Amino acid sequence: MDSVTLSSAVRTNLLSLQKTGDYVNRTNNRLSTGLRVSSAIDDAVNYFQAKALSDRAGDLGAKKEAVDQAVSAVKGAMGGLESVEKILSQMKGVALSAKSASDVDRVELASQFNSLATQINNLVNDTTYQGLNLIGGTAASLKVEFSEKTSAVLTIKGVDVKTAKLKGFAVAASVAATATAGKKWSTVSSAVSSLDAVVKALDSAIATVRSNVKALGGNVALLQTRLDFTKNYVNTLKEGSEKLTLADLNEEGANLVSLQTRQQLGIQALSFAGQQEQGVLSLLQ
Repeated sequence: MDSVTLSSAVRTNLLSLQKTGDYVNRTNNRLSTGLRVSSAIDDAVNYFQAKALSDRAGDLGAKKEAVDQAVSAVKGAMGGLESVEKILSQMKGVALSAKSASDVDRVELASQFNSLATQINNLVNDTTYQGLNLIGGTAASLKVEFSEKTSAVLTIKGVDVKTAKLKGFAVAASVAATATAGKKWSTVSSAVSSLDAVVKALDSAIATVRSNVKALGGNVALLQTRLDFTKNYVNTLKEGSEKLTLADLNEEGANLVSLQTRQQLGIQALSFAGQQEQGVLSLLQ
């Protein structure tokens, strides 16, 4: 197929018009996507820098979710411990009441004591968050990783606050166990000294639970600090990535108006160049 030969003026104006059209398309794309750099073709350096920041933000975002869940798990454990402490305080009240109660009433109070002890174990077993129970056994532990780049890790070990494991609680439990048979608690000669031992054991158990609450509270504070830091840092990374890729819509809008004007002028220039060739043709006719 024969090619069409264009004059220098027409070719120059045509190439300029085509280039302007490319700029218009690029500007329209930036306005529609909001991105100045959407692929490595646009700007390889900025694109890969922005991608690295975005990937880092995504990785930390996943860690942030794990930390957030860890906060909930530890708060749940603290709530369980606080409830255990309340029941222990109730049991202490029952034991103190038994000291001045009649023999018959002591038998009933001993039954209440045993029932409350059972409720502690039930409550401990129910304090499970996503399959993890931090107050039902020392074998349980929660490992929280804060970063994929460093060894920043917090390990929270579980505790066991069931009645059989609480410090000193075995004394109270053994006395209560025989109380239902009408012994010790209901025998005037030995009840007071036995109940004093019960109260002492309960004080020790309450102190143990409070110590565990403080330890978990410190862990919650640390987890919350890391959670807040990670949230802010993820936002910083995203902001940095956007600075490298986002388009200035005001600037791009002004560019589009200028390019459209230039495009119209290019069309006119191309028309003028064509008219020159038409003038030469009229001379030959």
